[in-house]
Amino acid sequence: MQLEGQNSHNRHVRLEPMGERHRAQLQAACAADLQVWRDLYPHSMEPEHFDAGWARMMAQAAEGSWIPHAVLLEGRCIGMTSYIGPDPANASVEIGGTYYHPDHRGGAVNPATKRLMLGHAFEAGARRVQLNVDAINHRSRAAVLKLGAVQEGILRQHRVVWTGRIRDTVVFSILAEEWPAVRAQLDARLTAL
Repeated sequence: MQLEGQNSHNRHVRLEPMGERHRAQLQAACAADLQVWRDLYPHSMEPEHFDAGWARMMAQAAEGSWIPHAVLLEGRCIGMTSYIGPDPANASVEIGGTYYHPDHRGGAVNPATKRLMLGHAFEAGARRVQLNVDAINHRSRAAVLKLGAVQEGILRQHRVVWTGRIRDTVVFSILAEEWPAVRAQLDARLTAL
């Protein structure tokens, strides 16, 4: 399994490897919902924390532990998503670190983005793609289930988020043999949007 940053697109979104040219637009998108960073994310990308968050993301990208992508809509960066912890020996990767400007939640952006990310992961040889969600993030949990992922369980008191809250993490996955059915469902869903 060889994953790397990629340019890809469908009729809804375009993904590009995250780079300096996306920084200002991503910062503006992240500033559009301050409460979500305080309530649901393990790290903050609020305006006062954005530079440190950006530096952390770029350092993780340089070391290969994260492969961040800018999510573009009509040429504008409206969010981000990443491959996390690619594990070629086990043909496994997580998709996470996903954030969208609040104006672009609940429509085609997330399923279109996940369709591209999942497709690339499985084409690259992934056997398993994992998605982890904060247990209190009911909107994201529902969205991941709607993608066709299987909930495997909850990691209790899994991590301490930047605010000091102790987070339970819900683990979901899609396996390579499940991907054809999940892909067909996603494609049908996106065709209808």
